[in-house]
Amino acid sequence: MTQASEISRQELVAWLNDYLQVGQLPDPSMNGLQIEGTGTIRRIAASVDTSLNTLQAAADAGADLLLVHHGLFWGKPLPVTGPHARRLRAALMADLNLYAAHIPLDAHPEVGNNAMIAGALSLQNPQPFGDWAGHKIGLAGELPFTQSLQDFADRVQKLTGEICLVHGGGHPNVQRLGIVSGGGAGAVAEAAAAGLDTLLTGEPEHKFFSDAFEYGVNVVYAGHYETEVFGVRALAAKIEDTFGLPWQFLNFPTGL
Repeated sequence: MTQASEISRQELVAWLNDYLQVGQLPDPSMNGLQIEGTGTIRRIAASVDTSLNTLQAAADAGADLLLVHHGLFWGKPLPVTGPHARRLRAALMADLNLYAAHIPLDAHPEVGNNAMIAGALSLQNPQPFGDWAGHKIGLAGELPFTQSLQDFADRVQKLTGEICLVHGGGHPNVQRLGIVSGGGAGAVAEAAAAGLDTLLTGEPEHKFFSDAFEYGVNVVYAGHYETEVFGVRALAAKIEDTFGLPWQFLNFPTGL
């Protein structure tokens, strides 16, 4: 472990791009450095989303870089007006760097959202699962012991702090589980084809409502936000272990 009081922005961004394999997966997000700020990084803040609140909180905390899962740029040009202008202005006035990691942080085998959830649930024999544009970004495996669907939902609630929405479309017990953080409601058919009895994901989508019941798969929705706090926190901790930079998590839950 390298202990350092500071690191150059260039060195840290290069390390992040390499560690997360930015550019290796298709993604509507502009992954990587989205806003360039100070050239020296001494303190990091991490948050799921980028908003005026998170940017201002990072600045108030004295962070030099805000690490997020959902950045400001998603492949389409935006006029620098209204809320978008205010967000950019807050970052630029604070000389704050903004680094976003979307799909690379869902899929990462060590600090990814799905890897961290799988580890917290002691998932055994994890295998790639959850198709995203021809790539698997989630995980599937077996729980160490069979439990009722209600007990499993209670366990997930304790893990995330979010009251789960449960669609009991399948077996009353949970043994074989698929995990896709965030917006994975469309993975029900894939879960059924893989012989899974339960899918754990973030938020429901209306167009997939009937899938759980017609494919015979339980779906536990634990919140888009709450299933994606894991990656940015694990990545920030990894940076601290590697470079000795302190960090803090900025919690702005959406309830979704």
